[in-house]
Amino acid sequence: MAVFRIERFSPLPAAEAWRRVTDWERHAAHVPLTAITVAGGSPTRVGTVFTARTGVGPLAFDDPMEVVRWTPPAGGRAGICLLEKRGSVVLGRASIDVLPTHSGSHVVWVEELRVRLVPRWGDPLLASAGRRLFGGVLDSLLASPGEGRSRDPGEGRGGSRDGG
Repeated sequence: MAVFRIERFSPLPAAEAWRRVTDWERHAAHVPLTAITVAGGSPTRVGTVFTARTGVGPLAFDDPMEVVRWTPPAGGRAGICLLEKRGSVVLGRASIDVLPTHSGSHVVWVEELRVRLVPRWGDPLLASAGRRLFGGVLDSLLASPGEGRSRDPGEGRGGSRDGG
């Protein structure tokens, strides 16, 4: 199983960072050839199921996910969302934590990913691609209008927080 972790710091308050990173349909705008639909619409809660459909025509696959824990940040406490991937191609789970900080928020995304037909020796490549792809998604979701990508302060100086 490929495992990767992405961390970002944002000047956004934790509640706003949470709202953005759990707006499932907005994720699709930053993932090539992907559309996301949420069964039952909003609001998200435990039991919400959404599906990312990636590909073109007959070369597409569905990645259904279910929210199994939903605790938004409130009163200075961190928020946590746990997702279970329940597809026939993509399996695993993801955890998205949003922690309030004195200057905004700290978002931590940890993903455990298994893609059928990808041998275990491909897990490091899958983890690297996941860090790059989902790191870009987080950067875009957390960016303020007219602002560049929301980067971890340690990046660009040899100190990325995208550990794996």
